[in-house]
Amino acid sequence: MSLQKLENYSNKAVVQEEVLILTELLEDITKNMLAPETFEKIIQLKELSTSENYQGLNDLVTSLSNEEMIYISRYFSILPLLINISEDVDLAYEINHQNNVDQDYLGKLSTTIKMVAEKENAAEILEKLNVVPVLTAHPTQVQRKSMLDLTNHIHTLLRKYRDVKLGLINKEKWHTDLRRYIEIIMQTDMIREKKLKVTNEITNVMEYYQSSFLNAVPRLTAEYKKLAKEQGIELEHPKPITMGMWIGGDRDGNPFVTAETLNKSALTQCEVIMNYYDEKIYNLYREFSLSTSIVNVSDKVREMALKSQDNSIYREKELYRRALFDIQAKMQATKAYLIEDKDLQPRYATADEFYQDLLAIRDSLLENKGEYLISGEFVELMQAVEIFGFYLASIDMRQDSSVHEACVAELLASAGINDHYSDLSEDEKCTLLLKELEEDPRILSATHAEKSELLEKELSIFKAARKLKDKLGENVIRQTIISHATSVSDMLELAIMLKEVGLVDAQKARVQIVPLFETIEDLDHSEETMRRYFSLPLAKKWIASKDNYQEIMLGYSDSNKDGGYLSSCWTLYKAQQQLTAIGDEFGVKVTFFHGRGGTVGRGGGPTYEAITSQPLKSIKDRIRLTEQGEVIGNKYGNKDAAYYNLEMLVSAAINRMITKKKSDTNTSNRYEAIMDQVVDRSYDIYRDLVFGNEHFYDYFFESSPIKAISSFNIGSRPAARKTITEIGGLRAIPWVFSWSQSRVMFPGWYGVGSSFKEFIDQDPKNIEFLRDMYQNWPFFQSLLSNVDMVLSKSNMNIAFEYAKLCEDEEVQAIYYTILDEWQLTKDVILAIEGYDELLAENSYLKDSLNYRMPYFNILNYIQLELIKRQRRGELSADEEKLIHTTINGIATGLRNSG
Repeated sequence: MSLQKLENYSNKAVVQEEVLILTELLEDITKNMLAPETFEKIIQLKELSTSENYQGLNDLVTSLSNEEMIYISRYFSILPLLINISEDVDLAYEINHQNNVDQDYLGKLSTTIKMVAEKENAAEILEKLNVVPVLTAHPTQVQRKSMLDLTNHIHTLLRKYRDVKLGLINKEKWHTDLRRYIEIIMQTDMIREKKLKVTNEITNVMEYYQSSFLNAVPRLTAEYKKLAKEQGIELEHPKPITMGMWIGGDRDGNPFVTAETLNKSALTQCEVIMNYYDEKIYNLYREFSLSTSIVNVSDKVREMALKSQDNSIYREKELYRRALFDIQAKMQATKAYLIEDKDLQPRYATADEFYQDLLAIRDSLLENKGEYLISGEFVELMQAVEIFGFYLASIDMRQDSSVHEACVAELLASAGINDHYSDLSEDEKCTLLLKELEEDPRILSATHAEKSELLEKELSIFKAARKLKDKLGENVIRQTIISHATSVSDMLELAIMLKEVGLVDAQKARVQIVPLFETIEDLDHSEETMRRYFSLPLAKKWIASKDNYQEIMLGYSDSNKDGGYLSSCWTLYKAQQQLTAIGDEFGVKVTFFHGRGGTVGRGGGPTYEAITSQPLKSIKDRIRLTEQGEVIGNKYGNKDAAYYNLEMLVSAAINRMITKKKSDTNTSNRYEAIMDQVVDRSYDIYRDLVFGNEHFYDYFFESSPIKAISSFNIGSRPAARKTITEIGGLRAIPWVFSWSQSRVMFPGWYGVGSSFKEFIDQDPKNIEFLRDMYQNWPFFQSLLSNVDMVLSKSNMNIAFEYAKLCEDEEVQAIYYTILDEWQLTKDVILAIEGYDELLAENSYLKDSLNYRMPYFNILNYIQLELIKRQRRGELSADEEKLIHTTINGIATGLRNSG
């Protein structure tokens, strides 16, 4: 069950009450800030938008002065934000409630474990399962940290609203506090004046560990073990959830990621988890006041107590406290060593040594009938050490294949091996690289030849990775990813770079080499690439050193921009089937890393359905997926929401693992044949417009706020890999973000309607085939449900206003092509689903959009007018920033916009 599926439990009345309170407070605050006639225009705008009087709305917005727009834009940007907070609070409340009253819901862990317990290999499944949310940069969450802090205060206050209603909290004080924070928001800059640095991104994402992950992940793991035990399954060291991180290690297209940022990322994470351990141990020290005059302790704990420097006369009989004091002293010495390089003794050499000390205390308590003392905080601390070690989250390194090739070519030339590496054929490259990897132990960079800035930078980051692994443990960096991987030589080139710093040799690999297949073409050729790679004796050794697992990353963004929504989804689905089969053939456990974005156009959508709709057998026992931008805040902004979303990830993965294929092979083959046919046409239809129509380029750049978005301070990474003046080089985020701002939502549906309509028109029976697919095939149901959702967030009336920004009539005419396809897609989707309107099965999202839609519709009209004035030179530099305010507000209203 996704968050959207909680509609049956959500207390709509409470949300309505909260939204009314928030709206009235915001109105009163705004009224005090504005002239009466300006405030009256806000009320008129709301009325016009609610009644869908778009002409009147446009006329009123056009009449606003630049100064009036400053405050009106802020008002309509903040209102959807406040509605979001109320909905998030309600979801967190209901999630907590459902768990506490033991009511069943889709994705509930106890139900899932009961189901898997019936399998013969239940213990193996539960022990090995590992789901990894990987937090990435690309922050389309454009709010400043100051704004996030303020919204967290409001979130905390709204969590208390039910107690206010019951009279358990002073209503006047609560109301005053709520007003104060909203008033501060109204007077705080919503947009960053300066672009984020990578170090800012690292610090910002750590906030989610403090607010949710450090609580939710250990608690979920403890519950996972407990539920398994209730089914008679004793698990030893399960890790159903571990965390991943890209920030600080992902340098693909980001020149600001260096050895220093990698080090900063790892050590910041280390500091966060060490502080957590320090706090937990101190809490236990205060709590465990057990006296040996009443209860005995084990010899191990007695030994730890004797070594303790806690020599207070009041602790003579409190041996647990003395032992915990010793643990804390070693922990603090360890932190000083890891963070500051201070070699204090005694300290822990590994996280396992720390765990063994905690285990000694646990065993002593169990031996002396203190089992209830190890519930709660103590068991969660032990789980945290198993999960997070001293590193917190595994950091992925990523770089483009072309960079690896350039570095290897330079190394080979400087070592006198080959002066023209890049001119070699694929077979010649592989032969040369394998010889260097298998037969020659020398370090190619150990020459006196001057190195390019690029090579120096790449070698330094790999050296930093080696040092971090040596210091923080092997799991701090587990894989390095190759963007735009197209061949075996791409993988071997990375291996050469890793060999330079001792991270791979002729027998084993300390990090896994992970290809990222992104474009339609790359995905189509991925089977051939991996078959050749798995055939290499050297690769077999590397994979064997990783317990016979091989991860492959799948890119959703570029494949969608390259070939459209249907083509992307289907190509990814088939690639997984083929790669899984090749893995089985070679005895390799292929696991997938899904590079999903927040939007459907970038692989997003409800998580449970996304996982359960993957091809059967594609999830062995591991799955990783990216979480980014506003999605991180929505899913993991508080510990209750985080627990639920992590629970859902685990349940969905287990569900897909234990689902068996239906015996009707003919039906399955027919479904796939239909998809092949429809997708081929969808690809052509999409490409004909995006890359085949000479006016499309101008339409996109003139009818969207792409230029404003590209200058927006939403992250450290540039908007384009090379240039912003052509679609192929544009990054997926500004591409998708721009279409969502103009309310077309183009990447999430274009090409769907025409391709299905052509298939339906071929034979009257074909519509029944599609309806059967929708009812019985999870992949197809998820595919169409996502299109349904995207269409519900589009608004083609507003999109037409953006189209009118195009001065040339032939360019503007592109809008009508898009409009025709939009209407056709809507009609076809509803016909297949069997509904009369969009979101027929998602009343929660429908209600949510009804709350907020009128407000960010207004922002669209304000944004349009601001763009017009900017193009006419009627805005000052400060006033141009108002466009960014509207971008922020629309993104806030849409929630999954980039």
